[in-house]
Amino acid sequence: MINDTLLKAIETELESERFRLRFAKALETRFEADTHRRRSHTMVVAGLIAIPIYCFFLINDYSFRNEIFTQILLLRLGSVFAFTLPIFWLIYRGVAPAVRETLMASIIVMTMLIACLILTASTAPFSYFDVFSFGLILIAGNIFFPLRFAYACLSSAVSILIMLIFVADYEPMPREAKNLAMLGIFTTTLFTLVTNYRLERSERKSYLLVLREKLRAGYYQKDNQKLSQLSMTDSLTNIANRRQFDAELATRWKETAEQRSCLGLMVIDIDHFKAYNDYYGHVQGDECLRQVAAAMQSESRGTDLLARFGGEEFVLLMANTTPAAAQQAADRIRHTIEALQIPNHGYSPDSIITVSVGVATICPGDNLQAGDLLRLADAALYKAKHDGRNRTWAVDEKTATV
Repeated sequence: MINDTLLKAIETELESERFRLRFAKALETRFEADTHRRRSHTMVVAGLIAIPIYCFFLINDYSFRNEIFTQILLLRLGSVFAFTLPIFWLIYRGVAPAVRETLMASIIVMTMLIACLILTASTAPFSYFDVFSFGLILIAGNIFFPLRFAYACLSSAVSILIMLIFVADYEPMPREAKNLAMLGIFTTTLFTLVTNYRLERSERKSYLLVLREKLRAGYYQKDNQKLSQLSMTDSLTNIANRRQFDAELATRWKETAEQRSCLGLMVIDIDHFKAYNDYYGHVQGDECLRQVAAAMQSESRGTDLLARFGGEEFVLLMANTTPAAAQQAADRIRHTIEALQIPNHGYSPDSIITVSVGVATICPGDNLQAGDLLRLADAALYKAKHDGRNRTWAVDEKTATV
């Protein structure tokens, strides 16, 4: 039922043309739960790659602003070790999705702030060229990490505001250069945010498609299991059918031979069942079959296989047994069914439903086949019925000719 609801929610999201990057509440919760660990790991790895690139700009600082290089070195490395790396550690250990995105966005804002502080602290000529590289910060936040779209928009807006505050009154930078730099920053922001939106939308759609196929695969597997079970089960009595018996007989015969033990088989036939069916009708006849099957199942071991062989005939396959144990089990089944006291007035006024049982026990050898066990049990059943019904007759490879 839960999977049905989830599948419907997935289909609704896939068919939706909304531009909002958020699923319905339950699906959004699952999305975050399924992607959180992988996303956190990916963002930390991306951040660790970005740190050396960020520190690489110290070469530029040393070339342009040698007079304050010590301060810049402390500022850059201090922000990395005191701010950025602790955030990466927290994200790696695990924080809520909203906290994760907020912390990563704060790194972008902090990086922009430090870049602007370094810019305005220097009096070196052409230091303002740094402004043209500020767009790299937004590229890192919006594409390289990338932040979720809402957080990318927020961090981009705050970063641009910080840059405007510092650059607007930065006198060493010509107005024409400022205009060009700002235009570059705005277009970079626009392009990276559009890309960020597409990336997240694609990620969410891919997640929905994969989740849908996983759920469907689960349904298909269950359906196949149900079909397989149905094909091996008698629909009337809900016990094994002839197909399952044939398969199990071959398997257990091989296992018994390997274990050097004996395999027993009962062939059980309901006495005068045609007369019962003719008198009471097929509906009541079906109910009689169900009661008899349930009684036989109750007297079977957990390792035994009870199957409806056809019509009113049943078989019970017993692994790891002896001729004496098989004989005793057959007698218990016969007495249990007789104790049901199901009237069979179709045969005679005082008649009840009984069964005849043929029992065969074989220890597999080189000259024997699984079919021999069935033939022996069937022959024993014929003997039981010939001798008057409502009785058992047992044979084994020592007392009967195969």
